[in-house]
Amino acid sequence: MADSVIKIHLADDHQVLIDGLLAVLKLDPRFQVVGFSLDGVGLLDRIKENEADILIMDINMPETDGIEVLRTFRKEGFPCRVIILSSYEDVKLIREVIKLGADGFLAKNCAGEEISDAIENVYAGKQYFSESIRQRILGSFSGTPINEDRKYASIAEGLESITDRELEILKLIGQEYSGQEISDQLGISKNTVETHRKNLIKKLKVKNSIGLVKMALKYNLIN
Repeated sequence: MADSVIKIHLADDHQVLIDGLLAVLKLDPRFQVVGFSLDGVGLLDRIKENEADILIMDINMPETDGIEVLRTFRKEGFPCRVIILSSYEDVKLIREVIKLGADGFLAKNCAGEEISDAIENVYAGKQYFSESIRQRILGSFSGTPINEDRKYASIAEGLESITDRELEILKLIGQEYSGQEISDQLGISKNTVETHRKNLIKKLKVKNSIGLVKMALKYNLIN
């Protein structure tokens, strides 16, 4: 992560939660809260003005909710990264916000350390989920608790273990790039591309690249 201060904008319809986040984030010199909003109206303009790097936002806000904010971000290609902080942990909602471009999802009862970890990871280009959120996502792959279904537990573990580089390659496979084209695009050898492809096949329990794409689409790894 860069040495520069990470600029953060907060959005929640409860002032008490805003105040709590401000108190936590002020303790870390890496972070600077540059603004906050109590609803989604005008949120994009405010973030453009203060040039926030990360938006920490509730889903349930008056007038313009978090879903609409994410849709606007996606439509306009806005570069600010988004961490959802919500008391709702419904898997369908979590998948929806991820699909719309959210980079992280935290339960509102998470600890201050977890908020700091989420900011650091998301700023570095990674996704971050609270442990409770991660378990809900993994458990949803089978529709039953993970420990009740070995096959789907294995797939869930494979999905969780996919690296950033493997995800890059998976996306390019989904766009029908050849091994050589992926090699040229990422500046790595064709043999390295093939090694990553084989690792993906093993992790996702499929037989070939077609199976990889099907699995990636099923679990929203690619659009």
